[in-house]
This record gives sequence, structure tokens and C-alpha cells, in this order.
Amino acid sequence: MTARAATVTRTTRETSVTVELDLDGAGRAQIETPLPFLSHMLEQIARHGLFDLTVRATGDVEIDGHHTTEDIGIVLGEALAKALGDKRGLVRYGHATLPMDEALVTAALDLSGRTFFVWRVPLPKAKLGDFDVELAAVFFEGFARGAGANLHVKLHEGENLHHIIEISFTAFARALCMATRLEPRVTGVPSTKGSL
Repeated sequence: MTARAATVTRTTRETSVTVELDLDGAGRAQIETPLPFLSHMLEQIARHGLFDLTVRATGDVEIDGHHTTEDIGIVLGEALAKALGDKRGLVRYGHATLPMDEALVTAALDLSGRTFFVWRVPLPKAKLGDFDVELAAVFFEGFARGAGANLHVKLHEGENLHHIIEISFTAFARALCMATRLEPRVTGVPSTKGSL
């Protein structure tokens, strides 16, 4: 089987991000970012998506974490799109509804090449460590844009901000694991249009 892996680097005046992604990995992560909480969330993506993921990022976090968070999302999405190649045999769709204590979140996505993002996770203006919780949506929007994916994330229940954000990332990882699998019964790309 052809390796489904990619490395993408993005460098701007605000950030420098390199992502190495292997879709057929074992959940190994090597994460180096200036945002410890985000690093922890990226580890969840690798572990629960069964991807091997390396992220090396620096950025202007002395201003705030927005640029770094967004660019990591974009580059991860671009690495995913590159690793998927022509998408032949792809399952394409994925979803997961997962609990973490009192929190319950659904993530659903379509690796269609059509970018759309819906975030139904109402959160207060708050921080988890040095991480602004509103940046979770910024990460996922960046990912959807970079990957050309349709991504929906919805909170059903939850009060603890750490639980809500962490289970959002974990549900996303499980949905992505499902969507990126290969299905031997699929011939060509999974679309009646004949292309994605």
C-alpha cells in the first residue's frame, strides 16, 4: 500500500509551523508548540485518531495565541489533504459522539473538498492556563480550510471548560480516524460526481 503521509511547512512573519502526518500510524505524537494546552489537544488527535503526528511550531504568542493556533490548524489540514492524495477508496465521512464526565460532544466531517465549518459549542470568554478557549474554534476552522473539509462540532452537555474542549478534540480525532480509513469495496473516489 502506498504510504499515506505528508509533511507541510508554513512560515509567515507571525508563525513557523511544520506538520508531519502519517494517516496509518499508531497514535504517536511529538508536539512542540508555545501553547501547552494546545499541545495537549494535538496529542489527543494523534492518540485517538491513531495518526502519527509531529508538530513543530513557533509564533508570536507574546501578542496572543491566535496566529499560532490558526496556522497549526491550517497546516494540519493541508498535511491531511496531501496525505489523502486522490482520495481513491476513502470512506470520506466520519462522526463521533463522545462523553467526558458531564460533557458530551459530537464531531462530524466530510472530506469532500468543500470547506464549511459549524461550531455549536457556546463558551464564555475564559482561559485554560494561557489558552483562550475561543481559540478551539479558530483551530478547527483553520483545519477545515486547510483540508477542504466540512466540519461540524456540537456540544450537547457540559459545564467544565477543560472537559468540553478536550472531548471536542477527541471526538474530532475519532471522526477523522473514521473518515480517513480506506474501504476496499469503494472503487475510485467516494462521490457520484466522480471527483472530490
